[in-house]
Amino acid sequence: RARDVSHNAALRQVGNRLVGILHGCLKTHAPYDQATAWSHREPNLAA
Repeated sequence: RARDVSHNAALRQVGNRLVGILHGCLKTHAPYDQATAWSHREPNLAA
């Protein structure tokens, strides 16, 4: 909401993110890891 993105656009962005994560897991034969998949959303605690 803070970015003023429409509801449909936000759903599309989340869907694309999930498809990208699935594609990466299938391509590398790696199991899904939430910490890796969403690490860009975690605040940088080292700063």
